[in-house]
Amino acid sequence: MTGINEVAVLAGVSTATVSRALSGNGHVSLATQSRVKAAALELGYVVSSNASGLATGRTKNVGVVIPFLTRWYYSSVIEGAEQALLSHGYDLTLYNLSGGGDERRSVFEHFLLRKRVDAVIAISLELTASELASLFEMNKPIVGIGGPLPGVRTLSIDDVKVARLATEHLLSLGHTSIAHIGGDTSVELDFHLPTNRRVGYEAALEAVGIPIDPELFAAADFSVPGGYRAAKQLLGNPRKRPTAVFAASDEMAIGTILAARDLGLAVPGDVSVMGIDDHELAGFFGLSTVAQFPAAQGRMAVELLMEELHPGRHVAAANTPLHFELIVRSSTARPRYSASER
Repeated sequence: MTGINEVAVLAGVSTATVSRALSGNGHVSLATQSRVKAAALELGYVVSSNASGLATGRTKNVGVVIPFLTRWYYSSVIEGAEQALLSHGYDLTLYNLSGGGDERRSVFEHFLLRKRVDAVIAISLELTASELASLFEMNKPIVGIGGPLPGVRTLSIDDVKVARLATEHLLSLGHTSIAHIGGDTSVELDFHLPTNRRVGYEAALEAVGIPIDPELFAAADFSVPGGYRAAKQLLGNPRKRPTAVFAASDEMAIGTILAARDLGLAVPGDVSVMGIDDHELAGFFGLSTVAQFPAAQGRMAVELLMEELHPGRHVAAANTPLHFELIVRSSTARPRYSASER
C-alpha cells in the first residue's frame, strides 16, 4: 500500500510538505501543491482521515444542528453547506432535533461533545444559555443561521423587512384587503420568525393608512396542508373575502393556491397570492415571492467557518445580513374589483 513517503519521494518534497499540501493546512505554493497532488494521484495515495486528524488535531468534520429535516428551507441550507464543505475537503455530521426536548438536550450535552468535530453550524436555532455554554466548552468555531446569538458569528435575514416588501408588492398593485397566513404563539419558531413577519405585514398596511383587521389573519404551521386549511377559512367567507393573501412561507402560499382552486376561485383573477422563500415549486405554481436563497446561506456559513479554521483569512463581522429579492410571477395582479364590490 502506497504511503506518504513514496509520495514525498516522487514529488521531491518532505513528508511534512505532502501533509500540508493534501490537508490544506499550512502554506504550500500552488506549484508544489500541484506537484504533490499529481504524485498522490499517480501512486493512488489516499489521505487517512485518522492519521490526518492525529497530525493536525482536526477531523475534517463539521457538525450541523437543525430543527427540522422535512421542510424545504432546512434541507436546502444543508445542501448548500454540504457542497461547500466537500469543496474544502470536509465531511458533515447532521443532528436533527425534530424529536423534542430530550433529544435536543442529548445533542448539546452529549453527542456534540462526544463526537469529534472541527466546528458547528446551528441552523434556525435560538440556542439557550446552557446550550451555548456547552458549545463554547468545545472551543470550536460556531456559526449560526437565522438570528443573533451571543458570542457567535451569525447570518440572519430581516424578517420584518422581508414581510413588509411582500405586502408592499400587493399594495402597489392596488389591493387594500390583504389577508395574512402566518403563525401565532402556538406555532412560534425560533427567532420569532412568524411574529416578525406578521409585524412587517402590519407595518406595511399601517404605513398607507389601512387599519389592521384581525379577521384577515389566520394561523398555520408553515406547511402546505396548514396553509390550505387556513386559506379555506379566509377565502370561504362570502362577506369578507380578501382580494389578496400574503402567506409567511411559500409552502403555505402553495396551500392557499390549492384552496382557492378548490373553492372555484381564479388566481390571480379572484385572489392574488404572495409567499416568502422561492421554494423549488414556486415557479411551477407561478408564485410571486420574496427569495431568501437558503442554499447560498449554507455556503456562506461554511465560508465563515473556514475563516476561523484557517488563520490569516479575513474574519467578518459578528452578524452578516442576508440578501433577499422580490420575484414577481403570475400569482399576483391588480384586483378586478374591490372587496366591497363582491
